[in-house]
Amino acid sequence: MEFSEIDRTVISRLSGDLPSGMTPFAEVAADVGLDENELLRRIERYGKENVLRRFAAIVAHRSAGFVANALVAWCVPEDRVVEAAETMSAFDEVSHCYERLSYPRWPYNIYTMIHGRDRDQCIDAAKEMSARTGVRDYRLLFTVREFKKKSMRYFHEVTDNTYEDGE
Repeated sequence: MEFSEIDRTVISRLSGDLPSGMTPFAEVAADVGLDENELLRRIERYGKENVLRRFAAIVAHRSAGFVANALVAWCVPEDRVVEAAETMSAFDEVSHCYERLSYPRWPYNIYTMIHGRDRDQCIDAAKEMSARTGVRDYRLLFTVREFKKKSMRYFHEVTDNTYEDGE
């Protein structure tokens, strides 16, 4: 899909946080110089063309009491990657599930991010995932400190300074 300058501006603005008021799309439309109906038509088109996959509300998990996080690296046989990843992805505790390349000294190829109220909840979720998939070789890497966390911004260079720092 070719992106016009207004498409780039809209996508850039949508990739940040939406306004928290009662009419977030009207506010975004005003920000980018469109009327709300035109913005909504563009959003619908982006969805149909698989440019925009979803809108999501993101809970501040630490504020909600989920203070433990573990990135789990799994060594899954190649012929079982899709099956195991689908099973792992179905767990409520899992927010992300990715396949990555493995290496001779690091054979792990599937990664899940588990969130829990404490370390034990993360460990228990990983044990249950292991039992359901039959994947026994895995490593839990617990978060010690978070240095940065924000939504990805796209076409950031075409926006004005209002959105420069992503806020």
